[in-house]
Amino acid sequence: MKYRDTRDASRQVSFRTAVLQGMDPETGGLYIPVEIPALPASFLFRNPAPSFRDIAFEAAKPFVSGEIPDAELMAIIADAYPFTAPIAPIDPTTYVLELFHGPTCAFKDFGARFMARMMSYFNRGEKDALHILVATSGDTGSAVGSAFHGVPGIDVTILYPAGKISLIQEKQLSTFDGNVRALSVSGTFDDCQKLVKTAFTDEALRARLRLSSANSINISRLLPQSFYYIYGSLLVRERANYCNLPLYFQI
Repeated sequence: MKYRDTRDASRQVSFRTAVLQGMDPETGGLYIPVEIPALPASFLFRNPAPSFRDIAFEAAKPFVSGEIPDAELMAIIADAYPFTAPIAPIDPTTYVLELFHGPTCAFKDFGARFMARMMSYFNRGEKDALHILVATSGDTGSAVGSAFHGVPGIDVTILYPAGKISLIQEKQLSTFDGNVRALSVSGTFDDCQKLVKTAFTDEALRARLRLSSANSINISRLLPQSFYYIYGSLLVRERANYCNLPLYFQI
């Protein structure tokens, strides 16, 4: 699978490069897949429905094809997801997908933990540390800090707007030590995001540091957000078929 620059489709890179760079340092463009593969019907209509980890594996496999062996991909997924996304029934035809069972109680744990392990995998054997820059308005910073805390070879800097996040969010993201640090910025989230994007296009800074992003602009955080939607839809379909009930989906 190749990934193209959103600002110049002729610029194509590997999944590894897309993950470690986050965005194209020359154009400022993001990396997106050149194609979106379809999951096989035999998998989607399996009875019983696949487990969350099996869905994560099958959904991720085409996007890392040729770069991560199947056994190592499954090991990454197993390590990332000691939790799942339960479906809670409200009534016979209505369900809620619970996304708060990760370590920081935020849905962003699903993306952040997968991304951290992907970056750790691709960073193995590198002499210099990979520096992660992330802007947050609250729960992103907590999830990223938790996901990357203690990961060898990776340093994380979290920027958040001073006085514009909740007290519990600030405590979550600012009480990590070691390789994770949080800095308050006098301004808004947009100001924090602008600082991150400016850093990526700063040639002098990039000459000194290996930079990447942990915001949703990174494909390795965007991809796993599909896992729980696939899982939820297949699980609800299975239950509805078992009870012979109509299906209603609302996002």
